[in-house]
Amino acid sequence: MRTLPYTARFRPFALLAVSASLALLPRADGAGPAPSAQTPDSKPADAAPAKPADDEPRGLRVNDPAATPGYTLLAPLNSKTLYLVDAKGEVAHTWVTQFAPGGVTRLLPNGHVLRAAQLPDPKRFHGGGIAGRIEELDWDGNVVWSYELATDERILHHDFDVLPNGHLVCIAWEYHSPDELRAHGRAPKFVHEEGLWTDVLIEVAPKRPSGGDIVWTWRSWDHLVQDLDPKAPDHGQLADHVGRIDLNADHRYMPPKESDEDREKREERERQMRGLGYVGGDDPDEADDAKHAHGGKDAPKDAPVKDTKDDGKNGTPPKPKPKDEIAADWLHTNAVHYLPAQDLLVVSTPHLCEIWVIDHSTTTAEAATESGGRWKHGGALLYRYGHARNYGRGDATSRKLFYQHNPTWLPATNANELRVLVYNNGSKRPGKEHSSVDELVLPFDPKQGFTRAADAAFGPAEPAWAYKDVEHFYSGFISGAQRLANGNTLVCEGAKGRVFEITRDGKIVWDYWSPLGGDIEPAKHGGKAPPKALFRAERIAPDHPGLAGRF
Repeated sequence: MRTLPYTARFRPFALLAVSASLALLPRADGAGPAPSAQTPDSKPADAAPAKPADDEPRGLRVNDPAATPGYTLLAPLNSKTLYLVDAKGEVAHTWVTQFAPGGVTRLLPNGHVLRAAQLPDPKRFHGGGIAGRIEELDWDGNVVWSYELATDERILHHDFDVLPNGHLVCIAWEYHSPDELRAHGRAPKFVHEEGLWTDVLIEVAPKRPSGGDIVWTWRSWDHLVQDLDPKAPDHGQLADHVGRIDLNADHRYMPPKESDEDREKREERERQMRGLGYVGGDDPDEADDAKHAHGGKDAPKDAPVKDTKDDGKNGTPPKPKPKDEIAADWLHTNAVHYLPAQDLLVVSTPHLCEIWVIDHSTTTAEAATESGGRWKHGGALLYRYGHARNYGRGDATSRKLFYQHNPTWLPATNANELRVLVYNNGSKRPGKEHSSVDELVLPFDPKQGFTRAADAAFGPAEPAWAYKDVEHFYSGFISGAQRLANGNTLVCEGAKGRVFEITRDGKIVWDYWSPLGGDIEPAKHGGKAPPKALFRAERIAPDHPGLAGRF
């Protein structure tokens, strides 16, 4: 078993989504301040009617004395400039970079920024969150280290986290050919001509001044189950293999042909999305809001909206149409976060509407099996939450997450629990689509690991705390949330470029609509996003070591 020093580490912040709204649920365990009583549809006094993002006045709207001091780190998707914004909404510092963002940006204790960057030639891959490069810039914007992984077989995308020993855990797509998929029990009707891009986690030990060694790997491909072909590998019943991933989960419950009413709703959403600047037939993260407008309310993944004008004349070349509108990007893993004390990783797989917990204490060999490691299950999923139907322990009503982003570990209040904060985007949520920020208490035994009743889904049944406003808070894609040291929560409404801070009882104490970004055109292989869109935002405390002597 490989162990890592459990030293204090710089915890990344989280991200959030578009239109603003509010409602609070009581904490299930009774811990912490009691939130104010509000119905899910109640409207906060300081909330304005939702408008298209481009019509909103930009800049700082609220700066209450109760706001958490510090700076906010922003990396607009449509810009090569990174920004530190102070509490007054003024730009305090910038970094000018060579590449557009490829996902997350973090401030390090030495004052450098570490960021995912989008390479111009992504080989076979395309889509939102595509990167290929991680680079470290000093305070003056000089590149002092970089690592690239962008081949026909693998490419970095979306997110990474920094371990206490300085290594990075990164997300990458891994290519599998159509023939390989058919041989492994993928339903032939849903074998895309671009193959299938499964996700891997790699741990990179940086080498200065550039490059790094991969010292650990976990592959989702090693933990499959399929029940369609008894002669193919990994055949079995889903409910008997809770720690495995259904190779056919993305299409298993595809809805029937849409009704006239659903078609009208979808077409209206498409018009709204085009009004926000969405075009093209790719399957990018920045267009997933439109993608999830298709079909019934419980499909774990649906087709991207196809713009009939996408003939190459509008700046976005047409992409091959997936068979039955299933994309090659299988899981679209968009976040990874490390918990040192238990040596665990939480990841977000929005195409399956689940978060997973994986044992990082394994060796690479153990990670390919279901034995070994601190928690005795190798690389099998130790915990999963969001859509129990994916592992045969629920039905359409069991779904809890709706195209979620940015799960992050929170401090636990006792030894028999772990806590996670997640931005629950709300795409295809029953009723009126709306986002929420959910705090989850994970059932956990410090000796045995995660607990679950026999033949039941993993808990919790409901969040311990949640923030939502059905009428005014919704972003179906990107976005995130960060729990601050004083208990407040920073929310990033990604598509609107809005960042706001709320207290435990839901009061908005800082509200900033970013005027930054929109100075570059998105790369054709990465999809399009609204001009001021943000993947995430992070509040940096005034005493952060990276800011020492800077201001």
